[in-house]
Amino acid sequence: MKVKLTGQVKWQDVDMGAWSFVSDDGETYELHNPSADLTHSTGKVKVEGNIRDDIMTMAMIGPVLEVSSFEVLG
Repeated sequence: MKVKLTGQVKWQDVDMGAWSFVSDDGETYELHNPSADLTHSTGKVKVEGNIRDDIMTMAMIGPVLEVSSFEVLG
């Protein structure tokens, strides 16, 4: 499922740790193989990507989001 979301990238200290995206509406997504540019962004970002329902993770912090593009907003 394709999505366009606005929110923040955050490190979640769960198990071995995982990068997450917390949308403005409060939904938490686990990032699948995020780029270094994305994980080093601070502030708000707009992302486009796909929710992957064919992947399971160890952290299980939310739906898995594979980002195809992003824009740093601030």
